[in-house]
Amino acid sequence: MEFPDTVITKGKKGTLEIRTLDSRGRFVICKYLDPETLKPADAKRKLMLRLENGTLEEYFIVPLKNSRALLISGKPDEKERQLWNETTKRAEEIWTNSLS
Repeated sequence: MEFPDTVITKGKKGTLEIRTLDSRGRFVICKYLDPETLKPADAKRKLMLRLENGTLEEYFIVPLKNSRALLISGKPDEKERQLWNETTKRAEEIWTNSLS
C-alpha cells in the first residue's frame, strides 16, 4: 500500500513507521498552585482529554530533568469539578459548552 511522505516517519531504530490517528478530541491542561502564595505547588500538570465519542482520559504530566516529561495515566473523575481561571479571577467549568 502506498502512503504519502507526510505520514511516514523514521523511528528511533531507523525503521520507517506510519503516523496514524488513534483518537481525536478536545483537551484541557491544568496546573496546581499553592493557595496562599499562588506559586506552583510543584511542576506537575494534568492533561484532560475529551475524545470525539465523549469519553474522558486524564494524564499527569511529570517533568523530567532532561526537558522531557512523563505521562502517568489516571482514572478520570466523574464528579463535578471546576478550574480557577487566573485571567478572569473566577472559577469556571472544565468543559465549557464550546468544548463539549
